[in-house]
Amino acid sequence: MTAPSTFGLSSEARNLHWLLTNLVEEVPGIRSVAVVSSDGLLLLSSDPGRNDEARQVRETPRAGPRGSAADLATVVSGVGSLTVGAARLMDFGTVKHTMVAMDEGSLFVMSISDGSLLGVHGSAECDMSVVAYHMALFVGRAGHVLTPELRTELRKSLESEPTGSAR
Repeated sequence: MTAPSTFGLSSEARNLHWLLTNLVEEVPGIRSVAVVSSDGLLLLSSDPGRNDEARQVRETPRAGPRGSAADLATVVSGVGSLTVGAARLMDFGTVKHTMVAMDEGSLFVMSISDGSLLGVHGSAECDMSVVAYHMALFVGRAGHVLTPELRTELRKSLESEPTGSAR
């Protein structure tokens, strides 16, 4: 993972970047991570070098998945919305986490706060219980600081990143 620039960000935003970097670096098998707002917007990504690729989607659409941070954010948002709807239909309360196991990897989605979600794309070899444990630690540490103001700051920092920069 290439560390994103945190110059000019508040201490809370820098702390969230640090937590995300630690999650990716400490847990074997994690391919990418995305923090998504309740309205499906990418707030934080383990793949900052591809954020400019996500911005270019509007200009040059491509067929099939691109593997970018925006793709993971889209999938996380969709899975989160689907599971929230299912929980409402079944009258089972709020969704805490969701895991999708596939032949070549896994997708983990966990609620943070106010509808925000943490999504992790893991390899087939990752230990699902270790990933879930570290995600819970991230959520416990990040949930109370992910205020509307911080979400706005994170979103603006993604939008203002220079395109084509190699980090």
